[in-house]
Amino acid sequence: MTEFMVEVVIENKPVAKDPEGETIQRDLMNRGGYPQVKKVRSGKYLRLTVEAPNGKAAKDLVFRMFNELRIYNPVVHTCKITVKE
Repeated sequence: MTEFMVEVVIENKPVAKDPEGETIQRDLMNRGGYPQVKKVRSGKYLRLTVEAPNGKAAKDLVFRMFNELRIYNPVVHTCKITVKE
């Protein structure tokens, strides 16, 4: 078995409301004086180290874990999984 670093980015789908992103955008524009900021979307970044026989197995393992444990909601979130080799 080999150790793989797996990066996961979870974001709200474009149709889902993003109150955190909207608040950050408002603060940047109004309080920070950055009217150039037109849109902010928030998300989560996770980095895991897993053991697997190969990169595809590492990605499949993380995908299965995240679905089984409901780490993200596929109805409102996208989940991008990248294996760093």
